Amino acid sequence: MASAAEQLAANINFQAFAKATDLQKRIWFTLIALIVYRIGTFIPIPGVDIVAFADLFKQQSGTILGMFNTFSGGAVERMAVFALNVMPYISASIIVQLMATSIPSLERLKKEGEVGRKQLNQYTRYLTVLLAVMQSYGMAMGLQGQGVVANPGLFFVASTVITLTGGTMFLMWLGEQVTARGVGNGVSLIIFAGIVADLPRVIGQALELVRQDSSRGFGFLLVALVMLAAIFFIVFIERSQRRLVVQYPKRQQGNRMFMGESSFLPLRINTAGVIPPIFASSLLLLPTTIIQFAGMGANAPEWLSDVQAFIGYGKPGHLMLYALGIVFFCFFYTSIVFNPEETADNLRKYGGFLPGIRPGKKTAEYLDFVLTRLTVIGAAYITLVCLLPEIMISYFAVPFYLGGTSILIVISVTLDTVAQIQSHLVAHQYEGLIKRSKLRGSGAPGPVRK
Repeated sequence: MASAAEQLAANINFQAFAKATDLQKRIWFTLIALIVYRIGTFIPIPGVDIVAFADLFKQQSGTILGMFNTFSGGAVERMAVFALNVMPYISASIIVQLMATSIPSLERLKKEGEVGRKQLNQYTRYLTVLLAVMQSYGMAMGLQGQGVVANPGLFFVASTVITLTGGTMFLMWLGEQVTARGVGNGVSLIIFAGIVADLPRVIGQALELVRQDSSRGFGFLLVALVMLAAIFFIVFIERSQRRLVVQYPKRQQGNRMFMGESSFLPLRINTAGVIPPIFASSLLLLPTTIIQFAGMGANAPEWLSDVQAFIGYGKPGHLMLYALGIVFFCFFYTSIVFNPEETADNLRKYGGFLPGIRPGKKTAEYLDFVLTRLTVIGAAYITLVCLLPEIMISYFAVPFYLGGTSILIVISVTLDTVAQIQSHLVAHQYEGLIKRSKLRGSGAPGPVRK
């Protein structure tokens, strides 16, 4: 039998959406924030020869710059003020989460609830500034070394560092505002907007090349069908859960006896999300980017050229290491975001237990066993989704640069945003039911006096 929330969600329609004025304001705020972000991706930083940099970028589109350009909606290709995007903030968040599991003081903050969370967020912001300064300084020095700067020198380096760091901090603030006053996760929506905004240009380029060379038409059609199947597969897996039954015993409060209740502990198949492919691809593309961006492509030692050829984009070595990296980060990041011992202690603290499993250590071992098996499935799923489009594109030589990682991000963010919109509509319907019940109660006839 469906719950009350599921029944309300099934009755959601456009009429209910038209009455939810607060949700409409949140959606408009989100759209305006994303428009502001897109405008910033077209404002170039001062002092860079855009034409010369565009030629340089074409030579390095297969490196990590190409991936960052996809996530930033073309801001890297235009060397805009938002070229760093929110990547420093994401890296800082992951580093703080890692430190919170190994440093006792940060681990205590993590357990202090809202106050501790705010303090950890503040540390994340400080680390974001540090990472943004380091990355923008490296980018400024690299631009000077490539000769695409009109007036190189200290002033250009300082202005570039300030501009790129300021752009990252503005996007971080904008993402937090969208999370608080809009719909969905702000940082994820910024990356989502960058990928989606660049999608028409990528498809247009691919169709134009197919028109010029009709022999690529079959390969392009097959790649498109594989990606369409991947979308359905991602939606199915991302919505799948393993629900563990949690039973709560009878309890007595005063003179009242409350019957035992049961609930579910949902475990996602893909607990790590999109972090594993992003980290794995970044680590693999970083050596090639350093070699080419430092101007060592022709003067590199022979062994370094062999390494570069082995891990080159689309090569068998690259695909093999990419798969291993995804599997490693799936297990690594899942162990960070879900702690079986902590979950078992929380269940025991509130009197909950898994039927047939002894509370405490046995519950933690069972949770770890289930989570490990789910992570194996999740790692295989992410590896298949990320590698199959890359293999198809490389095999058929189709110029379609939207990989499985981008598709995974777009689908995951879309599902999360739609779920939040649905929750707002359900909450609005609950509020309407409560108001109507109060009005009916106030209009009820009073006691008859004789």
